[in-house]
Amino acid sequence: MNLLWALLEDMLLAAVPALGFAMVFNVPARALRYCALLGAIGHGSRMLMMHYGLTIEWASLLASILIGIIGIHWSRWLLAHPKVFTVAAVIPMFPGISAYSAMISAVELSHFGYSEPLIDTLVTHFLKAAFIVGALSIGLSLPGLWLYRKRPGV
Repeated sequence: MNLLWALLEDMLLAAVPALGFAMVFNVPARALRYCALLGAIGHGSRMLMMHYGLTIEWASLLASILIGIIGIHWSRWLLAHPKVFTVAAVIPMFPGISAYSAMISAVELSHFGYSEPLIDTLVTHFLKAAFIVGALSIGLSLPGLWLYRKRPGV
């Protein structure tokens, strides 16, 4: 039961920035609820995958693929471009803490000089953030490549 409450809380808190970024990107008013719902679905699915043992990088890739597939489906149903739904929905999954930690380590490194723990923190958090951002961008583009392919794969 605790997992269900944590999942609902995670999904609700992820819907808020998805809705906010959709409003910043001037998404039509009729599509705002779908952006918030898709952001909640993506973040919730990533949380579930991480709860059951996947790393954050792989969970982000699979969740962004799910967001892309649902966005393409909804775009056909609501007659809008898939990016209307998917871009705002994937933003809550960006690795803010990892990127912030890497940047703080870089600033401390330039201020205090070379230190093995600072280098370790910088490289670890930078690579983690880079892999998550890469997974999100690749995962968001893959469904479009699969579903809009004009010629056979073989």
